Amino acid sequence: MNFQIIRRTVGWLLLFEAIFFVIPLITAVVYWEKEFFVFLTCIALCAVLGLLCVWKKPKKDTIYAKEGFVIVALSWIVMSIFGCLPFFISGAIPSFIDALFETVSGFTTTGSTVLYGDQIEGMAKCLLLWRSFTHWIGGMGVLVFIMAFLPLSGARNMYLMKAESPGPTVGKLVPKVKNTAKILYSIYLIITVTLFVFLLLDGSMGVFEALNLSFSIAGTGGFYIKGDSLASNTPYVQIIATVFMLVFSINFNSYYLIGRGKLREIFNAEVRLFIYIVTGAIVLIVLNLLATGTQGYTLGEGIRYTAFSVASVISTTGLVAADFDLWPIFSKCILVGMMLVGACAGSTGGGIKVSRVLVLSKGAGHEVKRMIHPHQVKKISLDKRIVEEDTVRSINAFIMAYIIIYIVSMLLVSFECPSFEVAFTSVAATINNVGPGLGAVGPTGNFAFFSSWAKLVYIFDMLAGRLEIFPMLVLFFPGTWRKK
Repeated sequence: MNFQIIRRTVGWLLLFEAIFFVIPLITAVVYWEKEFFVFLTCIALCAVLGLLCVWKKPKKDTIYAKEGFVIVALSWIVMSIFGCLPFFISGAIPSFIDALFETVSGFTTTGSTVLYGDQIEGMAKCLLLWRSFTHWIGGMGVLVFIMAFLPLSGARNMYLMKAESPGPTVGKLVPKVKNTAKILYSIYLIITVTLFVFLLLDGSMGVFEALNLSFSIAGTGGFYIKGDSLASNTPYVQIIATVFMLVFSINFNSYYLIGRGKLREIFNAEVRLFIYIVTGAIVLIVLNLLATGTQGYTLGEGIRYTAFSVASVISTTGLVAADFDLWPIFSKCILVGMMLVGACAGSTGGGIKVSRVLVLSKGAGHEVKRMIHPHQVKKISLDKRIVEEDTVRSINAFIMAYIIIYIVSMLLVSFECPSFEVAFTSVAATINNVGPGLGAVGPTGNFAFFSSWAKLVYIFDMLAGRLEIFPMLVLFFPGTWRKK
C-alpha cells in the first residue's frame, strides 16, 4: 500500500475543499452574515492540513487499483467530515452526527435530511448555499474535478475515475484521463448554467434561489431552500426541473457525442430503455391517479405532477412537487421500483443503474435459452458489442454485495422504524441516493427521529451507494491493510 500517495491525494482534496468554501464565504459577505467567520475558520483549517499533507512528495506516485479504491473512499469520508463543520460550528445543526448526515447526504447527492421546514427556511443563506453546493460538487465527483487540474499519477489515475464514477464500466472520452475529466466538467458546467438561465426566465425566482436549485438538480440531489421543496413553485419551474432532472440522468458521454455530431450513437440500448421506463411509468401512474380520483387532479395536473415525481425518483434527485406518499399503492410501487433502478451510468444520478438492469435481464434471457438449447454458445451484447465477461462478473458481484448491504442495513435500522414500509424505503432512499422514501421518511417527513447509530448506518449506505459499493468495502476489508 502506497500510504504516501494516499496522504498526498487526500491533502489535495482538503486544499480544493478550502477553495469550495470560498463560495459560501462570499455569500456570507454579500448578505452580511456572521457565519463568515465560520467559513473563514474552515478554510484555514483545510488549507493548513492540506498543505501539511502535500508538502512532501511521495517517492512513488503510482496509483494501483487498491490505492485507487482506498483514496476515493477515504477522500469522501474526509471531505464529509470537514464539510459538515460549518453546520456544526455555527450551531445550525447542533449534533455532529446530524451535521455529518446532512453533509454526506449533500455530497452523495442523496437529499435525505434531518431538518424540518422551518429549520431550513431559517438557516443563514451562506449555509443554505453550501448545503446545495455540496450536491454540485459530489454530482460529477470531486476527484474527477481534481484530476481536471492536477496530473496526480500519470495514466494510473484512471483507477480513481473508475472508483468514483457511476456505472459498471468507465472509459476515457479522449486518450488522456485529465482531458476526459475536463470535458466532463465542461459539459456539467454548461448544462448547469443553461438550467440556471431557464429558471431565471420565470421571473418568480431570484438569483440566489435559482442558483441553489440549479446546484440541486445538476447534482441530482434534493436540497432546496424551501421546506416544501418545489410544491409552492410555479408550474413553469416544476416543468423546467422535470426536464433537467432527466437531462442529468443521461450518460454524459451522450452529450459529448452530440458535440462530435454523432447523433445516431446517442440513443443506445441504455438510453432507449431509460426512455421506455420513464414513459411507461408516467402513463401507468397518470391512469392510476385519474381512475382512483386521487387528490382530485385534472389531467394536466396529473401529467405534470406524475412526470415531475417520476423524473425526481428515477434520477434520484428527490425534489418534491406533490406528496406521492398519498398516491395509490400501485403508483407507489412503480416509484419504489424506479428508486432501485435509478439513472443511466455515467450520469450524476444514483441507483443500480439502467445499464446493469439491461445486462442482467439479457443474461437471464440467455440462461433460459441455454436451458432450451444446452449446446448453444451465445454471449451478451449491447448495441452490437459483446459485453466482456469481466463486466458481467463485476455486475453480478455488485448486485450480490448490494443485496447483502441492503438486507443488513434494513435489519439494523428496523428496531427504530414504525413500519416495514419505512424500513424498506429508508434504506432504498439512502443506498440509491434518492432522498425521500415513504411513510415517516416520505416527501413530507425526514430522518431526524432516528438515533445516532441508525444515522451512521444510513451514512454508510449513502457513501456506499454513491461510490458503487466496492470502494467502501475495500476500505473496511482487513486484507486491504495487511502487509504481504
